Amino acid sequence: MRKFAAYLIFTVFFIPAFGQDTTPAQSTGSLKRSGRPDIPGTFTLELGVNNASSKPSEFSLGFWGSRTLNVYYQYEMRILKSNFSFVPGIGFSMERFKFKNEYTLDYNGSSIVMISPTEAGRSDTRKSQLITNYIEVPVEITFRTNPEDPARSFKASIGGRVGYMFDSFTKIKYKENGEMKKLKDKQDYNLNKFRYGVSAKIGVGNFSLFGYYNLSDLFEKDKGILEDSQLKNFNTFTVGISLSSF
Repeated sequence: MRKFAAYLIFTVFFIPAFGQDTTPAQSTGSLKRSGRPDIPGTFTLELGVNNASSKPSEFSLGFWGSRTLNVYYQYEMRILKSNFSFVPGIGFSMERFKFKNEYTLDYNGSSIVMISPTEAGRSDTRKSQLITNYIEVPVEITFRTNPEDPARSFKASIGGRVGYMFDSFTKIKYKENGEMKKLKDKQDYNLNKFRYGVSAKIGVGNFSLFGYYNLSDLFEKDKGILEDSQLKNFNTFTVGISLSSF
């Protein structure tokens, strides 16, 4: 998934810079544009950091290691001749949650618990993460001060997203007998397969700051993390930067 994302980012944002050139038209002597096709819509890349509200104490997250990469294709449709547009899209959201205490997820019967490196039998754990990947449909209403020139226009957006989780796993890096090892455990951990939330953006041209809040719980109903004999469920949120190609 990481290689796919890197390839897609390179294709969307770098190839267009080299794909266009101007050549003289034979009949008129004017300049004719050649290169990549004029694809309608925009490609959007979002980089953000994740956190959670009302989370269990053991679900303690590191700042930079808990990050999101979103890659969307969006099509902006201006509403009549107003400053507002309707912007649907589709794409991928790839999230990481890095645990500061190096705990990891495990099953306790049908419930999920956070266990320490010692309990997991890997006392020399260096990194522990939960990774979730979604296919998503973002929808936005965007206001621009100058819709005729979006590359130089101030903009603000509100909207929402609906997503389906197609992949989830924990990833642990630890040292054993002097050798560094990595362990990937691919399970669903009672995580919500479907999610939905609200989003907002503000920026200029192709650069924006964005925020996203999940209205759905991270885990399935009544299947959250077991802490002090109580099941705890909670929501996640992301803040970061958004870049678009026109």
